[in-house]
Order: sequence, then C-alpha cells, then structure tokens
Amino acid sequence: MSGNSEEGLEGQGIEGCQKKRRRKKRNAIYIYKVLRQVHPDTGISSKANSIMNSFVNDIFERIASESSRLAHHNKRSTITSREIQTAVRLLLPGELAKHAVYKCTEAVIKYTSMK
Repeated sequence: MSGNSEEGLEGQGIEGCQKKRRRKKRNAIYIYKVLRQVHPDTGISSKANSIMNSFVNDIFERIASESSRLAHHNKRSTITSREIQTAVRLLLPGELAKHAVYKCTEAVIKYTSMK
C-alpha cells in the first residue's frame, strides 16, 4: 500500500472535505428590544435594522481586535474586562466612551449578582 492512499476518504464524498460555514451573528432582535425600551412607539425598517446590525458587528470586531492587541502588547494570553474597557476608551470619543464603560460595568454587576 502506498503512503498517498485515499482509503480514509471513502464514502465521505465532497462533504468530508468542506469546511463548515459560520453563521453570521444577527443582532436584529436585540436592536428591536432596545428600541422598544427607548422609544416604545417607534418601529424600525428591515433595511435600518440591517444597517444597525452591520454597525454593531463592526464595533464588536473593532473592540475585539483592539483588546487582542492590548493583551498581546502586555504579554497576556487572556482578554479580560480591563482590555475591553481600555479598547472602548481608545475607540470611542470622550463622553461616549465614559457612558459605554459605565453602562457595561453596570451590566456586569447586574449579571454577577443574578448568579
């Protein structure tokens, strides 16, 4: 038997060689829930929801990559809340960053108190 035999792939067909497709994270339901809290009498179109979804995904990716860079720069292998908080302060301007950090801290405290 030769070393380049394809016995291991028999019966698998093409599926065995394909990668799984990653599902795209959709935030539409959460965007709608937040809108309901802030403006209960206002709706949102599917196009506007799609734009908001892209915005949320973009901000999430920016915070994640900046947090990763900060952890790597500080020779850490784990991203903690400190890296995320610093990334938010670096990415968002002035008062928006302060408000975001305050709300996130509030949410974490609420989450940990529920456990």
